[in-house]
Amino acid sequence: MLVAILTIGLMAGVFGLILGYAAIRFKVEGNPIVDQIDALLPQTQCGQCTYPGCRPYAEAIAKGEAPINQCPPGGQSTIVLLAGLLEVEMLELNAEHGEHNVIPLLAIIDEQICIGCTLCIQACPVDAILGSAKHMHTVIAEECTGCELCLPPCPVDCIDLVPVKQTIDDWKWTAPNAPPEPMHEH
Repeated sequence: MLVAILTIGLMAGVFGLILGYAAIRFKVEGNPIVDQIDALLPQTQCGQCTYPGCRPYAEAIAKGEAPINQCPPGGQSTIVLLAGLLEVEMLELNAEHGEHNVIPLLAIIDEQICIGCTLCIQACPVDAILGSAKHMHTVIAEECTGCELCLPPCPVDCIDLVPVKQTIDDWKWTAPNAPPEPMHEH
């Protein structure tokens, strides 16, 4: 029995080393401009830009397939930063995709009304809702991006979005009105 355990452990270690080496050796390099664009986006994964998340939207911007003004959660400050990075004309936020909320929002589920249908769990792009079928659900506040995608599928309207009180720990400077200097790669 001990020999079998040691053999399996040794094999797991060898395969782990092989996989680790392969991951380093055959790493696919991404487009650095996509990484820079993605870093400027708010990472809400809300889909308001018509893309399934921030990374696909960043890829579309880098390819020239999407304008820089389709991200309501990022607002005008993100547009300013993207225009500076890409050296393109600064645009106003496209109202077709929604409005920018200056104050961050948090989904709150009224657990007395919740019927446990799991529709909000399925709609949440960041897995911030916890619960199971026929049991009440709750929101993991640290994970919720306030994207509002959980509201439409709820059949009993037990979800409310409330403003998040900002503290000194989570307060952030807003972006300047003028675009920053472009970032060039060397």
